[in-house]
Formats: sequence, C-alpha cells, structure tokens
Amino acid sequence: MLQLNNLCSRYPEQELCFTLSAEAGEITALIGPSGAGKSTLLAMVGGFTPIDSGQLLYDGLELLPLSPAQRPITTLFQDNNLFWHMTVYQNIAIGLSSSLRLTPAHQARVQQVARQVGIESLLHRKPSTLSGGQQQRVGLARCLARRQPVLLLDEPFSALDPALRFELLELLRTQTDQLQLTVLLVTHHPDEAARIADNIAFIHNGRIIESGNRELLSAPRTKELKAYLGRGNNEG
Repeated sequence: MLQLNNLCSRYPEQELCFTLSAEAGEITALIGPSGAGKSTLLAMVGGFTPIDSGQLLYDGLELLPLSPAQRPITTLFQDNNLFWHMTVYQNIAIGLSSSLRLTPAHQARVQQVARQVGIESLLHRKPSTLSGGQQQRVGLARCLARRQPVLLLDEPFSALDPALRFELLELLRTQTDQLQLTVLLVTHHPDEAARIADNIAFIHNGRIIESGNRELLSAPRTKELKAYLGRGNNEG
C-alpha cells in the first residue's frame, strides 16, 4: 500500500497537504480544476518537490529520506520524455540502464514489454517517425520495463484523440491488473476516471476534499465537486 499521511508542501501562495491510501492492483484517479495541486501531489510522491511535514510510506517503508531514483516509483508525463536520437528499443532500454549495457535478462524484458504494449514491430524506429499514440506506448513500455510497483501518470494521454486515449487507458488497466501496480493517474477527464479507476480523489485548493469509488461522480457531496462536474448545487 502507498500511504500519504498529511503530506505537506508549503509555498508562499498555497499550502498543499494530502492524505491518501492506494492499494496494489488499483488505479486512483486524481481529478480537480487546474492549479488545484494534482501534479504537485505526484511530484511530492515522486520526490521532485520538497516536503515540509507528514509521512510517505510504501509497504511500511518511509520514502521521504530516499532520492527519486531510490524510490519504488516510475513517472510518465504527458510529453513522455522520449529521446529523439535513439531508437524505440533504446528508449525502453534506458529505463533499465543509463549506459544501455543490458544483460540478457534486460534484453528479454525490453522485448516482453514491447510485445505487451503492441510496439514490438517498432523497436528499430525513431520516435519522430511514430504517431502520438505510438510514442505514448513507448513511454509506457519504458515505465513497465523498470518494474517499479508504483506508477505515477500525469495526464499522459490527454493530447490524444478520445478513441486512442481510451485504447491506451484500457491497456493501462490491463497492465495494472496483471502486474499489480499501484497507479496514481492525474486526469482532466472525469469520463476517464469513471471508465478505469478503482478510486477517485477530488482535489481542490491543495486538499483532497472528496474521495471514493466511481459512484462519487454520480453522487457528488460538496458544492466544489458539483461545480467541477458542471452541476447545480442542489443536484446529486
């Protein structure tokens, strides 16, 4: 289990504090208006934002003293951070070895994850020759190859058309189930959350003010979530 216990970062203009639990094999969608703190929450978990107080635990292990590279976490951003001068194979492999010196086991893992995400035939190509959806598959493959149990996703598919976005979300759902990943997914699309998430957390002004399963979207309790979903205060 990934646990955030009153994990806080303080800025001159805002204090962000989060309490959240996420289980293995589950996707937790983080929704909320722009600037609410969704991406900052991921940065706090990933080790890219200073923490002022609170706890961050994974299976009882305190993660705060660990550097980003030492944490059992992989992050996939919207721009997927691919290296344009490298092949698809190398872009996946660099997640396993920065020198690209792979053991036979690592070579087999690159082939395996490429097959899992449907890009096995693209391994010799450069990212510039791929479609947006194929590029995101490469980014996801690199994350999966690292075999870290926690996956942070910061709107990785939001720039894609709806059909392709849902296709990759279904792929994420499958991989989460098969590998028993703990996934935190930032999305601006409540329909995405309703489609694949096990749990949903609504973030407003640096706090999680509502959380629950997907029924949260059909029966919001707070006026803030109702407003975010475009409903009147008396609905739901």
